[in-house]
Amino acid sequence: MTKRFDDDCVATREILSLVGDKWSVMVIVNLGEGTLRFSDLKRAIEGISQRMLTLALRGLERDGLVTRTVYPTSPPRVDYDLTRLGRTLLEPVSALAFWAQSHRPEIERAREAFQRAAKSK
Repeated sequence: MTKRFDDDCVATREILSLVGDKWSVMVIVNLGEGTLRFSDLKRAIEGISQRMLTLALRGLERDGLVTRTVYPTSPPRVDYDLTRLGRTLLEPVSALAFWAQSHRPEIERAREAFQRAAKSK
């Protein structure tokens, strides 16, 4: 393997580890509908904890995919939105989410069959 190939793989793996995270995907999909506050995102993403939402948002912000705008009000208001770069992820991430929803019954059946086979061994 060449040095360039190794570097490209490392960079790709780092980005995919963030974007491929289930919570980050859900944040991207929800922000694709427009600017949201933290509490709106938490309500929209079933099962996410405050800590996991914070980590997902920080990672997406760090990588230039999400903007965080703080308004000097009392209490402070913070809005989150996708950047131009973040919006380029909407199509592939939405396609992945659609695929997952469309094939959920098949995946569940496969998991059940796998579990039955594992128990019978």
